[in-house]
Amino acid sequence: MKKTTSTGVFQLPNGMWGFRYACWIDGKQKDIKRTKDENGDPFKTEKAAIKAREAAIIRAQAELSQHQKSPKKRATVAEVFAEYCENGRCGKAYGTTRKQDSLWKNHISKKFGKRYVDDISVSEIMDYLSLLYYQEERAYSYVEAFLKMFYLIFGQAYSRNYLDVDTYNTLCVNKNTKIHMPKMKVDEDDEIVAFSSAELDALDEYFKGTNAETAYLLGRYCGLRINECYGLMWSNIDFDNDCIHIEQQMQYQEGIITLSQLKTRNAKRTLYMHSKLKAHLLAVKEAIDKAAINIPNVRKQNQTMITDTTGNPLSSLQLVNSLTNGKIQTVNSMKYHSRKIKETLGIEFKYHYLRHTYGTRLAEQNLPAHLLCNQMGHAGSRVTEKYYIAISKHGTEIIKDKVEGL
Repeated sequence: MKKTTSTGVFQLPNGMWGFRYACWIDGKQKDIKRTKDENGDPFKTEKAAIKAREAAIIRAQAELSQHQKSPKKRATVAEVFAEYCENGRCGKAYGTTRKQDSLWKNHISKKFGKRYVDDISVSEIMDYLSLLYYQEERAYSYVEAFLKMFYLIFGQAYSRNYLDVDTYNTLCVNKNTKIHMPKMKVDEDDEIVAFSSAELDALDEYFKGTNAETAYLLGRYCGLRINECYGLMWSNIDFDNDCIHIEQQMQYQEGIITLSQLKTRNAKRTLYMHSKLKAHLLAVKEAIDKAAINIPNVRKQNQTMITDTTGNPLSSLQLVNSLTNGKIQTVNSMKYHSRKIKETLGIEFKYHYLRHTYGTRLAEQNLPAHLLCNQMGHAGSRVTEKYYIAISKHGTEIIKDKVEGL
């Protein structure tokens, strides 16, 4: 498998290449995506896409710098973030804005809020990230969220003419100077956890007949994130074409259950059903249809009214993971089973490990990387590649067998 090493460059299903990058215009991020050159010809190689991306970024920076030679005024980090919240993050997912607000309120504002944005150096940011990671022992992925916030703030400041081009390039663009993550610890827990065949057999038996069986099978055979699983509606399932359309997720917003937009555009995808999953879902749908005739008042009484992605009321009876009696199942429904499985089976069960197992098994069967990336709903190939290099218990047995044959 060819490894893509350049950020922002991706391979298309037809084998051609494309690139994407983001620029800031009037305080708003604009995502640019190209799959053809200026003459309308496709990029046939990764190298061609990399060169085209670099040239496009240089042109975009030159155009912006023409009317942004020097800052119009000085602004504090707090002022920049406030302007972003007011004008620059319309359309962002609820989870994204909530995470940004948390990082700002609990951490960044105390350290940098009153500082002028043009008076902060690369070394200060690097020292702060190192403090979070090495001394406070924050998770690597958590510290990455801080890095993204700093890129966001400096990008906003630059687009609003509070930073000159040279300062911005030093902070965020130039490879040799820009702020970046501290070196990852040797023992950092960043592995893919996949269940073995024996563990899956035990889990299949455990979940059979439980209220969580449908959710379990969706994770096992589709690799859904838990929010996607519990946000799935019957209208998303196409039994005629054996596929499931992932279009929304369940979230708690201010303590209220809602259906919200998916976190990224790549998360919106079409998955193909395993025959066992299809048979189970058909049986569940048949049982629900019978209950709708036999106990309609019970179902109506037990239903929960939630809001859909447009803010309109929606009955929980339309969710795949509602029970036949009408009671809703939520993202918290797996907590009991995680504890019970640990106690009875000795298996460390997290719903997300089903997703890891799904991805690892497809990678073991040599599913092309771009197809696995699509099925997993990843924004880029970097995360997908982990599934190809992860060694599952099944993979370990293959290695031992091959070594024995040397």
